Amino acid sequence: MKNDKRVIVIAGAAGGLGRTVVPAFTGTGTHVVALNRSGPPSVSEASSSVQVDVTDESDVRRAVNDIIKKTGRIDVMINLVGGFAVGRVVDTDASLWQRMLAMNLTSAFLLSKAVLPHMVDRGSGRIVHVAAWAAVEPFPGAAAYIVAKSGLLALINVMALETKGSGVTVNGVLPATIDTPANRTNMPEADPSSWTKPESIAGTLLFLASEAADQISGATIPVGTRIGGKQAARER
Repeated sequence: MKNDKRVIVIAGAAGGLGRTVVPAFTGTGTHVVALNRSGPPSVSEASSSVQVDVTDESDVRRAVNDIIKKTGRIDVMINLVGGFAVGRVVDTDASLWQRMLAMNLTSAFLLSKAVLPHMVDRGSGRIVHVAAWAAVEPFPGAAAYIVAKSGLLALINVMALETKGSGVTVNGVLPATIDTPANRTNMPEADPSSWTKPESIAGTLLFLASEAADQISGATIPVGTRIGGKQAARER
């Protein structure tokens, strides 16, 4: 069923960050489609949900085409997908390397590639990826993760250049450690008072997805305290 509302697709919607981002967008009166890896997908605040493996090109293409067929449009793609792992270069095996690239970079590439033709044809669209401050300020001990997130910054910049003048914008946000239940469990000795609040990320995503940000493309915006050391890269 096609509708007149803006259609917001949120990948990684079932994660810790998605629990804040999804209702933030739903509260604006938009049609929110939650993309989830495992099924049956269920994000109660979303208007609808789709099960998809965001590291599989044919599955991503299938999901995007289904959304366009049902809603008639995709106005915004928000990518919250990601994963964290420790390991210096000499301690990182090829399987971990590939997993970090798949979760943090390939997924972003495939999601963007799938929605871009539709957005360019419409002359309007917003793509926003959640990267990490560690891509700007690396630290030792999480080589595969940091390289993948650094690649995501390059992807954002390249797509912004390639879509210049098309009406499509491509941007990113760079949180430090995000204050999610999973991170509190995984780092019980850490002080979460200085971590990036999910609400701050959601607010930045809302702005970058809005019409007010139509002249912003290629931006990567830090959100929250810039924390040095390993905890600066913890995923959501």
